[in-house]
Amino acid sequence: MLVSADMRNLLSASLLIVLVVSKLAAQSASVQQHPRDGEIHDADTLRWWHTTEALSGDAMEGRDTGSAAYQRAAEYVAARFKAAGLLPAGDDGTYFQKVPMHEVQVEPAGTSFVVERPGGALKLDFLQEITVAASETALREGAGALAFRGYCGKDAMNDVAGKIVVCFGTQRMGLPSGVERAANAKAAGALGVVSVDDPYFTIEPPRWPYAYARSVTLREAGGEGVRLGTMLPGMRLSAVAFAKLLAGSGKDAAEILKLGGAKQPLPNFEIPGRLRVRLKLSSRDFSSPNVLAVRPGSDAQLAGQYVVVAAHLDGYGYGTPVHGDNLYNGTLDDAAYVALLIQMADDLTAGAAGHTGLTRVSYAGAPNGGGQTDGGSDAIDKGITLVPTKRSILFCAFTGEEKGLLGSSWFVKHPTVPVAELAADINLDQLRPLFPLKIMTAEAVNDTTLGATAREVGKGMGIEIREDREPERGLLRRADQYPFLKIHVPAISFIFGYDPGTDAERRYREWYEVRYHRPQDDFTQPVDFQAAETFDVFFYRLVETVADAPVRPAILPDSQFADKK
Repeated sequence: MLVSADMRNLLSASLLIVLVVSKLAAQSASVQQHPRDGEIHDADTLRWWHTTEALSGDAMEGRDTGSAAYQRAAEYVAARFKAAGLLPAGDDGTYFQKVPMHEVQVEPAGTSFVVERPGGALKLDFLQEITVAASETALREGAGALAFRGYCGKDAMNDVAGKIVVCFGTQRMGLPSGVERAANAKAAGALGVVSVDDPYFTIEPPRWPYAYARSVTLREAGGEGVRLGTMLPGMRLSAVAFAKLLAGSGKDAAEILKLGGAKQPLPNFEIPGRLRVRLKLSSRDFSSPNVLAVRPGSDAQLAGQYVVVAAHLDGYGYGTPVHGDNLYNGTLDDAAYVALLIQMADDLTAGAAGHTGLTRVSYAGAPNGGGQTDGGSDAIDKGITLVPTKRSILFCAFTGEEKGLLGSSWFVKHPTVPVAELAADINLDQLRPLFPLKIMTAEAVNDTTLGATAREVGKGMGIEIREDREPERGLLRRADQYPFLKIHVPAISFIFGYDPGTDAERRYREWYEVRYHRPQDDFTQPVDFQAAETFDVFFYRLVETVADAPVRPAILPDSQFADKK
């Protein structure tokens, strides 16, 4: 059949429309799947962020330790490690190291906190106003008169036998810690301790609601059975609920909190009423895997030593809703930095295959007038060879960090490589790329030779490496580098830093107030992708420098982590 010219033109136009519509539909689908692509101008950073989206999207359900979602995430990471050519370093020739755990949870249904007083009962809202440690060894029910005893030092524990002691629960140095408050109360015969929030601790303000009241511990063989103690488990009360507690007592809650926030002397007094506590517990045993893989070193003398690069895979999962959202995705804490381990593994493989494009990048503050954003011919050299390092690199995605550094603690007790050959640990956590990277705090920077190495790498990139100027937060002990330091393995971790009063500080404080351990830590939050890229370059350079150095890293003799034997 002959087709007229008009018909051919119509068919061509129709085909063009179909192709355009199909392309637009594909672009729309891509935008929906990767909505941040337009903000990222470096191919390596783009791939990193896509992996971050995969690990912290709703389908991964927040990767709570021991959940089916966590297992899916672990299998995803193992598959990516395998695809990158890393060798398994887990149990029995696999990528997984099983970590046995025991979980105790305080169930909202059947749990209550009620203040019984002459003017009427005050019911405290569990997880919104009051929370409690989940413990099988503490009492599960009890009632006692309430006694405020300031900072709850030993000398304040008068006439508290059988009572529930209310303490100003500060983290400030020079005052009793939470452990000391509990010990002082127990020694004086108290029934329990309620620690009241310090609203003036602005470097890391209290956050409510709590996601849940749950404790997870390592399950060691031959552990003792449960023995009930003589006290209720430790409780924490919000500043708002404290004001309710003191209503009608003649005491000014706001003034007491203000005095406590200034470390001023606090009064001791009795609070009218009794607090009645009923706890409903559930428990279970399970295992949750670390994901471990190794890239063997190239040097016959040094390949038997391992530089650990680590991040934690677990998050919070589902918890108490915040602004209607109950899924705690854990994007920056810490899916993004498991994703960086994966990206590094991919890049090392690509480099070994001769792909040199990944060694070029641009970053703010780069030497020689850098600052290009397209990663093209004008981009500066990353200063990374992407060839096999002399020492082996052990990639670790740890489980159970949010539950108390469980995966890393298990690993250092049950290492899958000789513990004596763990040369260093570089941990990725507590990183918040929210503003241009000019300053970084390094935990344990003055405890090991890694600190000097980090400073030298940072100097070449225009990044100042500082010691922790907010030690009261205890960040050193709150991440997976700590178990390595405890067994005398040099370790270091990093935090995006800032000067006081700057926009960078404002953004950092806002993140901890609004997003830390909350559903709002998802992949829609503000991110400075240029700063993220800069950190990635720093991390790659540091790992390569440590893994290729002729001298093994060491803990400094005057460090608290030095082996004193």
